[in-house]
Amino acid sequence: MTHIALPASLHDLPTPCLVLDGARMARNIDRLRDRLAQRGVPLRPHLKTGKSIEVARRMMTTPEGPATVSTMEEARRFAAAGVSDIVYAVGITPAKLPDVLALRAQGVDLAILLDSVEQAVAVAEVSRAAGMAIPALIEIDCDGHRSGVQPGDRDRLCAIATALTQGGQLRGVLTHAGDSYGAQGEEALRAAAEAERLAVVTAAQNLRDGGFACPAVSVGSTPTALSAVDLTGVTEVRAGVFVFFDLVMAGIGICSHAEIALSVLATVIGHQEDKGWILVDAGWMALSRDRGTASQAVDQGYGLVCDLSGRPFGDLIVAQANQEHGVLALRAGSSESLPSLAIGDRVRIFPNHACATAAQHDRYHVVQAGSDVQAIWPRFGGW
Repeated sequence: MTHIALPASLHDLPTPCLVLDGARMARNIDRLRDRLAQRGVPLRPHLKTGKSIEVARRMMTTPEGPATVSTMEEARRFAAAGVSDIVYAVGITPAKLPDVLALRAQGVDLAILLDSVEQAVAVAEVSRAAGMAIPALIEIDCDGHRSGVQPGDRDRLCAIATALTQGGQLRGVLTHAGDSYGAQGEEALRAAAEAERLAVVTAAQNLRDGGFACPAVSVGSTPTALSAVDLTGVTEVRAGVFVFFDLVMAGIGICSHAEIALSVLATVIGHQEDKGWILVDAGWMALSRDRGTASQAVDQGYGLVCDLSGRPFGDLIVAQANQEHGVLALRAGSSESLPSLAIGDRVRIFPNHACATAAQHDRYHVVQAGSDVQAIWPRFGGW
């Protein structure tokens, strides 16, 4: 990336752009680390939210990891930066196995994920041909949200393990409580966390009863990581969006608006006073089309609008989004008045989904307090 001159403050940045509150991010990281330390379980942070070397270094406990990724590009980028303990937590395809072998040949302990005999056979065949055992975790379905093996299906678990160990290596079991994103309230979140834990612990025991070692028992989602009371039998916790948080997490009750570290900086470009609209230069290309709060108790539109210090303007949201235009308006039923924002004024917009919004940008403009820009951190995309 070419050198970028550091602007003095948010007032000097071209808009729209991505702003990262470094102090909030640091507190978010400490919050989860401290919680897991009290339960004696290490964090294997998921680096997909940040997709940034600088963010990753702050999330991991050592420069080498441990880490979780969701794309091979992430694995390559972080490996090039010295990360050597990586789990690629998306179901593997045979076409990606040569890339896995290449990274392992460089000294990266890259483990992969699978949930079928077919995948396990492919991994074993490639491992035998290369003379290098590829370690894999079996994905467990803890809530019907996505993929994975049922934790009580001992026959399927052992069939996968048998096929895998004909050349590859069984590293353990892994699950993701994706359904926790729809949980509401502390009781529901704790129940989701316990269901997640119980699923992988049960699956691990079924494998052990079948004669297979199962050293890794991995759970992880931000809502469950911050809600779990009991982590007995779990060897690691994975989570990612906790590093920034977002409006979906706030709607679930996992964080407050004051803990959201990521925002999009935008400039007022017009008004439609008869409609109660303020127009800004950040549309869905800058904010993403994610509408994750639409099904929650409070619909935040395409984002919640804040002042430059990151304090929300009450009920002001991005009610509509075109490609490069955002329409700011008060949420339906609000008794508030529109804030007085002149053309050229700047606002920050909290995202519904931090991962999706960050993916629209190639750098973070890091602030600590107020509007002074302390650093610019590159981020990357791709698969």
